[in-house]
Amino acid sequence: MMDAIQSEISRDRRAFIKKVLGGTIAGSLLLVIPAGAMDVPEQIPGMREQEGPFIKGKKFVFIVDITRCIGCGSCCVADKNEYQVPDGNYRTWVERYVIDDHDNVYVDSPNGGLDGYQKPRTDIPHPVRDTFFVPKLCNMCEKPSCVQVCPVGATYQTKDGFVLIDQKRCVACSYCVQACPYSVRFINPKTKTADKCTWCYHRVRKGLLPACVNVCPVQARKFGDVNDRNSEVYKILHQPHVVSVLKPGMGNKPSLHYVGLRREVV
Repeated sequence: MMDAIQSEISRDRRAFIKKVLGGTIAGSLLLVIPAGAMDVPEQIPGMREQEGPFIKGKKFVFIVDITRCIGCGSCCVADKNEYQVPDGNYRTWVERYVIDDHDNVYVDSPNGGLDGYQKPRTDIPHPVRDTFFVPKLCNMCEKPSCVQVCPVGATYQTKDGFVLIDQKRCVACSYCVQACPYSVRFINPKTKTADKCTWCYHRVRKGLLPACVNVCPVQARKFGDVNDRNSEVYKILHQPHVVSVLKPGMGNKPSLHYVGLRREVV
């Protein structure tokens, strides 16, 4: 019986991906690629040569360089526009960390950082020693807790390593929201289903970078194929930077890496 159910889910997922590629499905993967997108030069080498429902031979990673982020909020604006994210919900957001000279740590993220951090905090009682910004988004775990707890197979991991949501199956039980150790999921008040960042899977399949990567004015967000030794992400991950992941002890094996991650964040 379970084999029959799994077989049905697998068929549905293949059909789902085909519809994504054909641009005939909406939902957590809102296909809002602008007209003429295929006329844009390929940003991810080799993607437009790919055939079949899943990407072959590539392993994608996302890198956030905290030492570069200026907290401008451009990434959040791009994501909100790309997916029409309802107000008060965030698929990606930026946190501000302020450390005073007594080593007290203050963290805030007004409106998810969508408006940028235009002014310094005025409620810190001691002189500020350091301020930095930490963008958050789906960690696209190799061992995702959210997939394990979904009772209807709506949250799943593709063969090319992306964790996606089939909204037609989602029953909004919120198990995945509770299971995510990075708090990147929410129940979309418009669709009444689970929602999260997908690393712009629909854009990647078209050979385009995620929207937030495209707009970052200081190149604090990097995305690419770590199997490609000529890619920027490969070089970053193999150079002597301080690179780490969030909550490594959870065992989820995130594919989102941070350059310059501070102990106050981990």
